[in-house]
Amino acid sequence: MLNIDDLKFDEKGLIPAVVTDADTGKVLTLAYMNRESLQISMEKGLTCFWSRSRQELWLKGETSGNYQHIVSITADCDRDALTVLVRKDGPACHTGADSCFNDLVWQSGDAQPFSIDGLYALLEGRKRDLPEGSYTTYLFQKGLDKILKKVGEESTEVIIAGKAEDKKETVYEIADLAYHVLVLMVQMGISVDEIRQELASRHIIDHKVKQEKMTK
Repeated sequence: MLNIDDLKFDEKGLIPAVVTDADTGKVLTLAYMNRESLQISMEKGLTCFWSRSRQELWLKGETSGNYQHIVSITADCDRDALTVLVRKDGPACHTGADSCFNDLVWQSGDAQPFSIDGLYALLEGRKRDLPEGSYTTYLFQKGLDKILKKVGEESTEVIIAGKAEDKKETVYEIADLAYHVLVLMVQMGISVDEIRQELASRHIIDHKVKQEKMTK
């Protein structure tokens, strides 16, 4: 295991740190650390950076509550950059977005792999930019009541398709429902990670309940 003295800080005493979600692999932000902030990060198990704009130490989440719990810190082969794997309590970006990396600069013509996180980020962009002609823009402009109405309608469609035991139609309607639920989440500022954490907590509870039943 490396020592801090093995790392190569730049002429300003800083080293770049790429912060990544330990569960999804999503890049959350790029920040900088100095020796002191790195030492604090390791002692507390929470990300602490050096703010270049304010010229002071910055414990992420100290004011917002969006702490980043460190899983590991790894240096690159030149030892002049770090990757920091974290599990976060809330949005990583000061804008309230899940990640600081949301504005697409270029994309190849090849199909990109689908992910719920990717769709959520796309919906966040729709809410922020409100491009004309977009159905998602229409929903955000109409507001919460319209979004809730659509969630209700799509839930009904899922029930109807499921009752008919039509697998293909049920898959289609579940996808519609999932999309509108994600729109609702973006509208309310609920992140995908919050849902993951809630499901994970229920899994633990369910496991305990099963154990209790087996011992009775």
